[in-house]
Amino acid sequence: MDLSIVIPTFNERGNVRPIAERIIQALAGAGYSYEILFVDDSRDDTPTVLAQLAAQYPCVKFLHRSEERGLASAVVKGFSLSAGNYIIVMDADLQHPPELVPIILKRLALADVVIPSRFISGGSDGGLNIFRKLVSWTARMLGRLAIRRLRAISDCTSGFFGLHRSVIATANLDPIGWKILMEILVKGDYHAIHELPYAFIARDNGESKMTWKDQYDYLRHIVRLARHNPEDARFITFCLVGAVGVPVNLLGLTILLNLFGLDVALASVVASVMAMIHNFLWNDIVTWRIQKRPPLWRRGLQFLQFALVSALSIAITAAFAHTFFVTGWNPIAGQLVGIILATWWSFVANDRWTWGRPESQPALVVTREYAGDSL
Repeated sequence: MDLSIVIPTFNERGNVRPIAERIIQALAGAGYSYEILFVDDSRDDTPTVLAQLAAQYPCVKFLHRSEERGLASAVVKGFSLSAGNYIIVMDADLQHPPELVPIILKRLALADVVIPSRFISGGSDGGLNIFRKLVSWTARMLGRLAIRRLRAISDCTSGFFGLHRSVIATANLDPIGWKILMEILVKGDYHAIHELPYAFIARDNGESKMTWKDQYDYLRHIVRLARHNPEDARFITFCLVGAVGVPVNLLGLTILLNLFGLDVALASVVASVMAMIHNFLWNDIVTWRIQKRPPLWRRGLQFLQFALVSALSIAITAAFAHTFFVTGWNPIAGQLVGIILATWWSFVANDRWTWGRPESQPALVVTREYAGDSL
């Protein structure tokens, strides 16, 4: 069989028939053998609709799970049940246009993984409001910053993608939550990725399944995936050291003000230096642990480099907060954006400059297709 289309569903009775029929129409006359495989965790009558579809269309198959739940685990189950040489994963809610399926299949002749992207020229996020745009951007940036293999991918959190079966043939997929693509990009066997633009479409039927638990699971997933690569694990450790440095700073400031009676400005500077020394020592011992310690003069130079990088990080954060404020946006949001970018800058600068680690280039080719391109 040429193609398996895996679609996880949860209470999507109003959408499963339209998406199946639109896929069938899109592939009509294309000459591919294919199956549409629904893995269903619904608590409504979606299984009844799926049974009707399977009886009407031989290419439609489904599995209803009563003991398991979760989008990512449903996709992994779909992988094990599928028979196609190529696999396309998409949501059932029609936010992923089925008409793109034949194009994805053609592009899989050129790449191991094909990812329709909302965030390259010609793509669209469906008109999300500013808050949802910020949440989506933050989620993507956290993943891309924490995991090196995701940094070249514009839409690494997408639920819409295609791949060769060989990509996941030996991968031990055990995802948390809903971002199965990230799991595949970290653990899969591939060398070439192709991105093409698509327009994300607002839901017509059903309701969004996103919860705060999903967001928590996403963060857990990032941490767990980062442990697969030493450099990614180093970044997580760097962030944890920085997080511990915050209470060190505040505790130092409290002691300097209340016990020593220092001027507020002077106490703030001294407390910041204390936190900086704390962060430097722990990063030196834990984050960039080196078997052979450099001479004392080199350690002093490293600390000055670390201090300069930290000062520029503070400037980056302040610049974003100020820019958001003067443009009428929420400065707290600007501070958050600044912190994320400053953390990335600080890690890369310290990794390459302060501790002098050589940069390793991943053997990965990423190509992008833009609206109007002919491939």
